Amino acid sequence: MCLGVQVLFVAFGALVIVPLLTGLDPNVALFTAGIGTLIFQLITRMKVPIFLASSFAFIPAIMYGVATWGIPSTLCGLAAAGLFYVLLSFVIRFSGVGLVNRLFPPVVVGPVICAIGLSLAPAAVNMALGIDGSGVQVVPVETALLLSGVSLLTTLVVFTFLKGWLRLIPILCGIAAGYALAAALGIVDYSGILAAAWFAVPAFTLPEWNLEAILFIVPVAIAPAIEHFGDVLAIGSVTGKNYLEDPGVHRTMLGDGVATFVASFIGGPPNTTYSEVTGAVALTRQFNPLIMTAAAVFAICFAFIGKIGAALHSIPIPVMGGVMILLFGLIASLGINQLVQNKIDLTLQKNAVIASIVLITAIGGLFIPFGDFKLAGIGLAAIIGVVLNLVIPDPEGQAPQGVAAE
Repeated sequence: MCLGVQVLFVAFGALVIVPLLTGLDPNVALFTAGIGTLIFQLITRMKVPIFLASSFAFIPAIMYGVATWGIPSTLCGLAAAGLFYVLLSFVIRFSGVGLVNRLFPPVVVGPVICAIGLSLAPAAVNMALGIDGSGVQVVPVETALLLSGVSLLTTLVVFTFLKGWLRLIPILCGIAAGYALAAALGIVDYSGILAAAWFAVPAFTLPEWNLEAILFIVPVAIAPAIEHFGDVLAIGSVTGKNYLEDPGVHRTMLGDGVATFVASFIGGPPNTTYSEVTGAVALTRQFNPLIMTAAAVFAICFAFIGKIGAALHSIPIPVMGGVMILLFGLIASLGINQLVQNKIDLTLQKNAVIASIVLITAIGGLFIPFGDFKLAGIGLAAIIGVVLNLVIPDPEGQAPQGVAAE
């Protein structure tokens, strides 16, 4: 039980940041993280010590969707993304991983991940400056920079220099330091915490059908779906087991997909496997999946404590902004790392063309209208990248993208 609480503590900071940034309910996110993890364990036969929670990859899509169509319509697109994972799991089961790698090679996935991080840069900077989502200066710039600077510096120090458990919770440490300073400066509003009930049912929300949201969000799922393979390999390297074979990557992908569908269907963000938890498993050397079961149960229980959500909503915007500068930058760097690790040569015309068009399409917000609907942003960029990779011939003597050279 104690280890289960520790796992949830490690995942907590990243878990709640996604709903706080996107307008979803953090208590629902806690609930869906717990339920999603239990679903994943059921489908993978309790063999993989993995905890599922809020996915950062969908933040730009959720923010745009909530602002454009509202939360219920956005949830429709997110639920469809979960079904996309389910479809991929069947493709993997019957055709193997090779087809997926051929359709979604690193030269496509890397720039898409990079674009996700870079597209969030303005939001992070605005928050660090004390500007809310509607463009209103809610905290004076000087105060905001002090708070965001302390939050960012603390996160950097913990992430870079500390060892052990603290190194696994840089987000929590950064937010805690910024929050403490904000409280000392008297700019934390406690009224919501005092008014909130101790026990409260999370604000579950059902999706509403919206084809435009589906077309916009589902292509975004390509990048986290490919990242799933790396996460499963990572936990396997820690435990010394080959989870790609047993229970099989088709099962882990299916578990991720069903968990994401269920989470989105009741108002939570899409789920993904958490690398922070993999780090905790490596540190403790405790590989029993029952630890993740305990963490999931605690997450579900905490979801019904109303004061937790109220406390999270009381975090001043600049405190969040300081942490976001690092986190969104790390997402962009993960995309670059995809290209480096897979030795993608950007001097080759094909690779340069794909990466360039994906980045500019995603960050620039290009869209293609289809009557009353439009395909835009990162989703459009992902589709263009896949198509370009398939139609542009590989240079003579080079192995096809996504297929290792002999």
